[in-house]
Amino acid sequence: MSGWINIVGIGEDGLDGLSAAARALVDTAEVLAGGARHLAMIPDNHAAERLVWRPRFLDSLKDLTTHRGRRVTVLASGDPMHYGVGATLARELPEMIAAVLPAPGAFSLAAARLRWPLQEVTCLSLHGRSAETFYLHVVPGARLLILSEDGHTPAQVAALLTSRGFGASRLTVLEHMAGPRESSHDGLAREWGDGPAADLNTIAVTCIASPGAAVMPRVPGLPDDAFEHDGKMTKREVRAATLAALAPFPGQLLWDVGAGCGSVGIEWMRAGGRAIGVESDADRAAMAARNAAALGVPGLEIVIGAAPEALSGLAAPDAVFVGGGLAAHGVFEACWDALDSGGRLVANTVTIEGERRLADLHRAHGGDVVRIAISRLAPVGALHGWKPMMPITQWRGVKP
Repeated sequence: MSGWINIVGIGEDGLDGLSAAARALVDTAEVLAGGARHLAMIPDNHAAERLVWRPRFLDSLKDLTTHRGRRVTVLASGDPMHYGVGATLARELPEMIAAVLPAPGAFSLAAARLRWPLQEVTCLSLHGRSAETFYLHVVPGARLLILSEDGHTPAQVAALLTSRGFGASRLTVLEHMAGPRESSHDGLAREWGDGPAADLNTIAVTCIASPGAAVMPRVPGLPDDAFEHDGKMTKREVRAATLAALAPFPGQLLWDVGAGCGSVGIEWMRAGGRAIGVESDADRAAMAARNAAALGVPGLEIVIGAAPEALSGLAAPDAVFVGGGLAAHGVFEACWDALDSGGRLVANTVTIEGERRLADLHRAHGGDVVRIAISRLAPVGALHGWKPMMPITQWRGVKP
């Protein structure tokens, strides 16, 4: 490889824990880059120039590029490619990386301390991320390993677990693993309190639900009352069918056009994808943001505006859902044109005018048209009968 940046993982045991190859990359470096904590592990008599990460990390990346052609070694915590600086450099400056030499990371160390098979554990990071991101993974019996933002993160995680009905979950906070200051603390989420831990800590959680806890599955079709909404939303049964037609894949991007309370985009993200919700009503856009945070996908991007104008400049989608406004001039054309070959578009309507538009799409582009009719049991006096919902007509198309 032609890169000139070496990335070395280093633990709390400092230089003594490095392999011979990693130590050589540190010893021969002309420039050593990293956080202040890592650079403090290097002896004062090392001749290398030291580059401390700046508060805005993109500025630090620019600093690195000014040292092209020199022997640059970046120091990182543990495994640099697992939520580490190596992953960021690989994304932003891949051609500049010469070698990556990892050390045991926090996840591996924590799993070893707890005797947890790592392949059975969900590994997360709350460093620089919204704490609500871990909601998605809180299900009975789950084991989570979480990289903390700082010493206040364990108390925050405990409070969030308790608020979700998982106060019986057991927490272990492991501090300064593999160093002389290593320690750990155990307790139940509901009894954790507000006391801080060491800033360098990893949280282990065994998720235990209390009776009545709100447990949300990852498969599409969450109950309607899982969302804050004003009544105008893609209902549960139709939503499940819609997501099945959209066919979510991890990492793929959905445009949820006419997002409303965000239910379709949120369930797409819970299946592992990314989503942009486009909504012209500011109140509904705010509901969508709150729902996304409450359901563990605070990364839902929300664009406030009307399609097709609001679609201009957005990242190209892998799939598009049009839940409202299909009859507006140019909406379908803008969505269809944005899709690459193999992209999916699903549109739902409840109106005769909308059905006429779907018939036109079927003639022009093929695909499938289905009608979804749902009835729910409801009281009829002292008895019960079926209460029909408005039937939904759905067009499903794949771009050739």
